[in-house]
Amino acid sequence: MTDATFIPADRPFVRAAMLAPEPPPAAVAGFSGWARANLFSGPFNTLLTLVCAAGAAYVAWVLVDFMALRAVWTGANREACVAPGTGACWPFITARFGQLLYGFYPADQHWRPAAVFFVAVALIAPLLIPSAPHKKLNALLFFVAFPIFAFVMLRGGLFGLRPVETRAWGGLLVTLVVATTGIVASLPLGVLLALGRRSKLPLIRFLSIAFIEFWRGVPLITVLFFATYMLPLFLPSGWTIDGLLRALVGVALFSAAYMAEVVRGGLQAIPKGQYEGAQALGLRYWPMMLLIVLPQALKLVIPGIVNTFIGLFKDTTLVAIVSIFDFLGIIRAGFADPNWATPVTVYTGFAFAGVVYFIFCYGMSRYSRFVEERLDTGHKR
Repeated sequence: MTDATFIPADRPFVRAAMLAPEPPPAAVAGFSGWARANLFSGPFNTLLTLVCAAGAAYVAWVLVDFMALRAVWTGANREACVAPGTGACWPFITARFGQLLYGFYPADQHWRPAAVFFVAVALIAPLLIPSAPHKKLNALLFFVAFPIFAFVMLRGGLFGLRPVETRAWGGLLVTLVVATTGIVASLPLGVLLALGRRSKLPLIRFLSIAFIEFWRGVPLITVLFFATYMLPLFLPSGWTIDGLLRALVGVALFSAAYMAEVVRGGLQAIPKGQYEGAQALGLRYWPMMLLIVLPQALKLVIPGIVNTFIGLFKDTTLVAIVSIFDFLGIIRAGFADPNWATPVTVYTGFAFAGVVYFIFCYGMSRYSRFVEERLDTGHKR
């Protein structure tokens, strides 16, 4: 009997109810417990933690000192940043901010790329929010209607918009155009290549393997050089292909080859029973892949996919080699401006570029972590 009403009075040692559990000792709970177990678990780990903490603190202090404490925030030219001991020259960034965003796009037409940025954010934000409604309509607008809208707005020539050649584009505009195009195009193409490489049809498997190994065996800079300078030699007389378009195609094909290997790793991780179960249900190849196999495979390789995306975003800086002024290329071009020639201009430009690239790359990394945790429904701990 556990009910207190049935416990004899001469048996006081019988517990009528369980006591509430006590909290764990402070030494093993919370941040202090985690730090004790992971950072200070022994003499070597303690020494290593202290050395790393001191190094991180030193680097952080140098950055804060240069970028904030000793920085110059206002000024009209280089004279504001030539004093000894001056930190970052932020007036240089302010003066060239329009070029950093849009390159050499006509100043009176900056509203056009600004509108494209605004529409892109308005369309992609609901796609990234799981609870947002109308996902199919939103995806249709972003992947089908938006590219047409963006091309018309940026290139012009229709609806009374002044034509702007792509060679006038630059800055963050080109970086986002190249990165977004490469990311959006490489994922589906990489999935098809991965399926082709595992195909039982010899011709499809051979062509997929040849494509993947060729593009993985050639550096991206070589691809860009070929697309920019050698491809026109193979075209018929009088034919021309826009330089930025050639770079976009080269980047997309290059990234697709790496994406294919990432997806293939996910496909190989799927147990054979999943294929057999889908076939037992009467599903043919494509329904089986689209409904059963690919969702599981892509979930397994989310870190690899996002890692490829981040690498592609940073590799967009290579387009500067073929005279396309991306974000970093515009910053480097600004170093030659005699109005801002100071000892700290170069460091300021690269520091600003590092902050911008970190924001984008870290944002992709954190969102991928969010997606991983949300889809980790079969391994709850």
